[in-house]
Amino acid sequence: KVKKITGQVLSIKEVFEKDPETVKNFGIWIRYVSRSGIHNMYKEYRDVRLVGAVDQLYQEMASRHRALFSTIHIVKYAEVDNDECVRPNTIQFLKEDLKFPLVMRKPTRAKRYRTTFAGRKPTLSNW
Repeated sequence: KVKKITGQVLSIKEVFEKDPETVKNFGIWIRYVSRSGIHNMYKEYRDVRLVGAVDQLYQEMASRHRALFSTIHIVKYAEVDNDECVRPNTIQFLKEDLKFPLVMRKPTRAKRYRTTFAGRKPTLSNW
């Protein structure tokens, strides 16, 4: 067993994902210090890499809980299967036939009616 004060950092290497092309679910257990005390949390994120999931965690904790980077401690993390996901925000993206609506699409004009400089802004609404 080595204490922090007697140990030395010999090298730091980034460990890359084996399959960075597929989307995975990550469960992250954290402990953070807020203005009122110390709290434990479990959060789930979907990302292609663990680094991206941790980045989402820090951004969410800063926005929702006003927690600083230095006050957040990651206790452990795990790759979670689709049927083991608990959080509703993660579960909504696990459907096989998931579709995203294309809203506010600008209709394209025929080439002969296009101009380089438009006299007015394009209208994106259908009203």
